[in-house]
Amino acid sequence: MKKMVERILSVERVEDLIAVFGSFDENMKRIEEALEVKIVNRGTDLKVSGEEENADKAIRALEGLLALSAKGEIIDEQRVRYLITLVREGNEDQVAQMAKDVVCLTAKGKPIKAKTVGQQKYMKAIQKNTITIGVGPAGTGKTYLAVAAAVAAFRERTVNRIILTRPAVEAGERLGFLPGDLQNKVDPYLRPLYDALYEMLGAETFQKYQERGSIEVAPLAYMRGRTLDDSFIILDEAQNTTKEQMKMFLTRLGFGSKIVITGDVTQIDLPDDKTSGLKDAVRVLDGIKDIAICRLTAADVVRHALVQEIINAYEKDSQRPDLKKPNPNYKGRYKRKN
Repeated sequence: MKKMVERILSVERVEDLIAVFGSFDENMKRIEEALEVKIVNRGTDLKVSGEEENADKAIRALEGLLALSAKGEIIDEQRVRYLITLVREGNEDQVAQMAKDVVCLTAKGKPIKAKTVGQQKYMKAIQKNTITIGVGPAGTGKTYLAVAAAVAAFRERTVNRIILTRPAVEAGERLGFLPGDLQNKVDPYLRPLYDALYEMLGAETFQKYQERGSIEVAPLAYMRGRTLDDSFIILDEAQNTTKEQMKMFLTRLGFGSKIVITGDVTQIDLPDDKTSGLKDAVRVLDGIKDIAICRLTAADVVRHALVQEIINAYEKDSQRPDLKKPNPNYKGRYKRKN
């Protein structure tokens, strides 16, 4: 039988305690459910009871949340979930990295920060290297943080242009059936990039810079034959590039420029006979100086909690041994006898 214990955590500032508890004590309920403990508030003391190991983890999670609150960080559902993950892995000492410098401010003054350790490493890699490849599942902030870094560099005038591009891969749709001219046809593929820029700069400012040519959002095909100097260039959805397209894009790099490539190798829409340029680039470029390869995981997901669960479920399913073996009972396609 496991030992049951009671731990007491004293809190200095009541304001931090209020922030950590959340609306209707929802944050405490998440910790209680995840770590199978009971948390009771007695004035400025938190009493945690449960199995010894779980109670100790809960105390470390609470200490981490209080430390973040003291630094002015917002304690939301994602922060609580992520901190519980760190504690379970014994990495709660990394909590301090979650309250770092602001990447940039949105048009409405909202500070944009990396919210996980993986995202922190990603942002440091972008700052340090000329080319950064960010690989990871949906919701890990690959594109959003890259755009934030681009806007920050543009505002600081370390680059003169922001160039965002994506391959216009037909994922179950045909460009020819979409209404309008070529720009109208490719705009739906570029919409996530527009949305991020609108949030960072505001619609009017974005339009002004776009008209001046300071910001360019275009399909990957538009990059051919160009040399891009003094630019911050982001290639999004890079898993849908071919090997040839990726090589073409990488060789556009000019003096004073920085490239960020993002993609999710589990969401490739290319035909089966085509190798993903992103997968190939990760293999070919690994170990080259001034090129960083950052791998984000489900733990870095900052969307709805279900997104993380969905990613984990698909990843677990893809590793099932029965999916990798051919069905011995399969006899091929049915053929009608003449």
